[in-house]
Amino acid sequence: MTPNQKGAIAEAAIAWQATKLGFGVLKPLAEGERYDLVLDLRPRLLRVQCKWGVRRRGVIEIHISTSRRIRDGFQWTTYSAAEIDAVGVYCAELDRCYLLPIALVEGRRAIYLRVAASRNNQESRINWARDYEFGAIAQLGERPAGSRKVAGSSPASSTA
Repeated sequence: MTPNQKGAIAEAAIAWQATKLGFGVLKPLAEGERYDLVLDLRPRLLRVQCKWGVRRRGVIEIHISTSRRIRDGFQWTTYSAAEIDAVGVYCAELDRCYLLPIALVEGRRAIYLRVAASRNNQESRINWARDYEFGAIAQLGERPAGSRKVAGSSPASSTA
């Protein structure tokens, strides 16, 4: 698949997951924004850049930066809190979506989410994929029945 096809699939999967959770999903009318989707968490809006994640040896690898060719090579660009609020990730091998807050990814070119224990049993400073699964933000929005019983995110690390 081409990078454009992977991006379109990731965007559709993230939008589908958000819709299943009862969130509003908005798409910019024109190209050129740094975000691909806006999620309506009621009352908050979340600007989301969608990315394709690849599972490799116990981790999901996500390339966050963008590049463009310039006269002397390539120019790499990362994302900031002024541009997006989160990065949505779709991993086709696991058929799962993840939502990474901008505080976790700001200024980075790549990030890795661990899905299996490391061979050396390291536990500190690991970004566990389970902590960022997309469903963890469901409690931030209005419940489908319309009641306003919002308890916050579980785990809290899934949102900024």
